[in-house]
Amino acid sequence: MVRADFSHTMANPLKCDLCSKPATVHLTQIVNNKVHKVDLCESCAQAKGVTDPSGFSLADLLLKASINPEQPATGVRCEHCGFTQNDFKKHGRFGCPVCYETFRGLVEPMLENMHHGTTHAGKVPHRALERKTLYDRLTKLELDLTEAIKSERYEDAARTRDEINQVKQAFQPKPAR
Repeated sequence: MVRADFSHTMANPLKCDLCSKPATVHLTQIVNNKVHKVDLCESCAQAKGVTDPSGFSLADLLLKASINPEQPATGVRCEHCGFTQNDFKKHGRFGCPVCYETFRGLVEPMLENMHHGTTHAGKVPHRALERKTLYDRLTKLELDLTEAIKSERYEDAARTRDEINQVKQAFQPKPAR
């Protein structure tokens, strides 16, 4: 299934995967529960035949979007399953997990172009970031308090103590109502 979204306005416009102009055509293909996305400007979408569903292949487009688009098929074959680069172009997926290592030179440029990196960085939950920020703030305030007491700046120490109490209250779980 290929879904094309021809949108013209977005909060943060995406760049075309082929030429870096603002993307207005957003393609999503789901094969075996795996999502593949491509963002194109209007001119690249027309040049790649996206507007003609009968002549369009997302796998071909993904291969052409790699950093070395003129790179000819190397004739490399996966030793485990026998898949070739042409098989990938035809099916839009690899035959086995070993294919990812076999075709690393093909996959990494595509991932770099599609995801701006080849290493999964993950996501940090919003609440974890809040707690880290509060913890960092508390640590700094405690150092400030110690310094104020050593320097005999007792008014600053009192204000810092009050601020520490406020931060500690933010750490406390809110009672359920």
